[in-house]
Amino acid sequence: MVQVSESAAKQIQRLKQESTSPVDGFLRVKIIPGGCSGMSYKLDFDSQVGQDDKVFENFGTQVVIDKKSFLYVAGMTLDFEGGLNGKGFVFSNPNASKTCGCGSSFGV
Repeated sequence: MVQVSESAAKQIQRLKQESTSPVDGFLRVKIIPGGCSGMSYKLDFDSQVGQDDKVFENFGTQVVIDKKSFLYVAGMTLDFEGGLNGKGFVFSNPNASKTCGCGSSFGV
């Protein structure tokens, strides 16, 4: 399971509304190689769910993760921290054994 906090859900909806091109669908979370710690989170909007995708919904916002990426993020909470010193989207991933200082990459 993957959780989306209320603040992250609100930010996702805000980004969809503010997009220059209409955004229908959901947020896709994908794990890609790279970053300081070996793997990085990639966030995109998408409208097609694959056969092996995992779909999660919190606060009216859907997040979809492909089967391979889900192995690295099972149990994760996606949050959003705003404000003057806010970090943006924050990934609380129990599978990460190390993370970089900015929090956008991790290792297992």
